[in-house]
Amino acid sequence: MSAVRGFASDNYAGVLPELLEAIAAANTGHAVSYGGDDWTARVGELFRSHFGDDARAALVFNGTGANVVALQGLCRPYEACICASTAHLNVDECGAPERVAGLKLLAVDTPDGKLTPELVQPRLVRFGDEHAVQPKVISITQSTELGTLYTPDEIAALADQAHSHGMLLHVDGARLSNAAVALGVPLRAITTDVGADAVSFGGTKNGTMLGEAVVFLREGLGGDVLFLRKQSMQLASKMRFIAAQFEALLTDDLWRRPAAHANAMATRLAGAVGQIADVEITQEVQANAVFAILPAAATASLQERWKFYVWDENSGEVRWMCSWDTTEEDVDAFAADVREAVA
Repeated sequence: MSAVRGFASDNYAGVLPELLEAIAAANTGHAVSYGGDDWTARVGELFRSHFGDDARAALVFNGTGANVVALQGLCRPYEACICASTAHLNVDECGAPERVAGLKLLAVDTPDGKLTPELVQPRLVRFGDEHAVQPKVISITQSTELGTLYTPDEIAALADQAHSHGMLLHVDGARLSNAAVALGVPLRAITTDVGADAVSFGGTKNGTMLGEAVVFLREGLGGDVLFLRKQSMQLASKMRFIAAQFEALLTDDLWRRPAAHANAMATRLAGAVGQIADVEITQEVQANAVFAILPAAATASLQERWKFYVWDENSGEVRWMCSWDTTEEDVDAFAADVREAVA
C-alpha cells in the first residue's frame, strides 16, 4: 500500500479516535438489536437537541441509503425530486433514487452546484396533470459537490418556494458539518430554522467508520421511516455500533473539530496553489474541497504520486478533497509537487 495519503476523497480518511473508543465502549455484553438499545435512544435525543424538538432520526448504513430512504419518505412513486445536475443524487448513486425509491429526478444545470429559485422555477409546471410527473421535493446538497455553500437566506428562499407549491425541501448533508463550521452556525440554522423538511446527515466524511442518519424535521413527516429503512435494506441489526459513533460525534459538538480542520486544510491548499502559473482555481473554496484546472501533463504526473480525481475529463478540472486527518505537511508537500509538475 502506498504511503501517500492523497486528496481523492474525505472517505479515504480513517476513523476519529474518539469514535473508535465509542465503538469499543459499546462492545460490552448484550444489547437489544435493530435500534432497541440505549445508545440509539440517546442519539435520538441528541438529534432533537441539534435539529429541534420535532426531529425524528433513523440511522442507516451509508449516504445513498440515507438519500433514498429520505426521498421515499417524502415522495410518492409518481412524484419527482428537483436537484442540481451535479448532485450526488443524480450522478453518483447508480440510479438508486429512481430504481429503489421509484421517483423521477429533474436535474437542473447550475454554474456552481447551487440551485436558486430562478433556476428551479421552470421545473414547477403541470401540477395536477395526470400525464406528468408531479414535482414534490427540491433537494440541495450542503456543501455542494463543487465545494460551495448555501447561506441560510438562500436555503430559506428555496424552502419558501417549495412550500408555496405544496412541496418539500430536502438537504443532502453528507458534508453538513463542514458547511455549518464554515458558516459559523449550528446545524439547525441551515436546516430546521430555514424551512428544510428533511436532511441526510453525514457521518463517514466527518470521521465515522460507517453510518449516516435520515432526519425528518417537521411534525407529520417520517412516520413510516422505520418500514422504509427496513425495506431499503438499511436497518442494522447491531445498531448500537452506529449509534455509539453518532452519540460521541454529537456530544459537546465534537463534530465541529474534524470539519473545521478539513476546511482549514482546503483553505491552506488553495492559498498554496492559487498563485501558481497555469493553475486556475475554478470554484470558490468555501468548505473542504478545491477544484482547479491545470495542464493535463501536470495532472498525469501528479497522479503517479498522489491520489485525486479528475472531475471533468473534457476541461481537465480536478478535485482535491481535504479530510479530518489531512496534515499541513500533506498540503505543503502536495503544493510543492503541483508547482514542480506545472513548471
